[in-house]
Amino acid sequence: MMGRRYATIPILDDQLKGAVYYLASGHGGPDPGAIGKYGSQRLPEDEYAYDVTIRLARVLIQHGATVYMIVQDRNDGIRDGAVLPIDYDERAYPNQAIPLDQTTRLRQTTTAVNRQFANHKERYQRFVTIHVDSRSKGEKIDVFFYHHPQSKVGLRLARHIHRMFQANYKRYRPARPYMGRVSSRGSLYVIRNSQPPTVFIELGNIQNQLDQRRFLLAENRQALANWLCQGMLVDYKK
Repeated sequence: MMGRRYATIPILDDQLKGAVYYLASGHGGPDPGAIGKYGSQRLPEDEYAYDVTIRLARVLIQHGATVYMIVQDRNDGIRDGAVLPIDYDERAYPNQAIPLDQTTRLRQTTTAVNRQFANHKERYQRFVTIHVDSRSKGEKIDVFFYHHPQSKVGLRLARHIHRMFQANYKRYRPARPYMGRVSSRGSLYVIRNSQPPTVFIELGNIQNQLDQRRFLLAENRQALANWLCQGMLVDYKK
């Protein structure tokens, strides 16, 4: 599932031993989500969200975590190209066709997560769902995070990841401040209906040319995955 180049996953340590993560990238199957434009090329939300998500899965596994990829594309794996072509063959865990209807699709995701949650009751469990926003072309945004307004644990996870992004931006991009935020948003279906503490992440605006650099370069997608993992490590240790 990781792709030929990344199929071997060297285990680095057991810092996340005992942790269970559910990872879901936005959209997939018949719905590619938002479409950005890069010259004459199309940039599909689901492909870029999936690439960051599967990179995150690999890093978490390297630290000993148990990871469930809720959206899966066994043909793609991790890809290092800039323009990731649209396909429609993603499946939902464990091996279900993804429906076009949004509510049905979100219900499918939360049902899969909640079933596994019941099987790991005594363990640390977290659900992270990753998306790419779509706004006006002139609006540049940073990575931001949503949690359930009544979930202190979800808020704590979101804050730990957010602080790691602040620290990494200060280190690698000191010329500008990081403007991403943590907010409560109980209206989001997966946040409202998922039993594990959940963080919903938006990686940027796929319509904005500056934000697109965050997705187009494979090393940037890997950095996003690494920084997410760093925050999740802090949360688990505490």
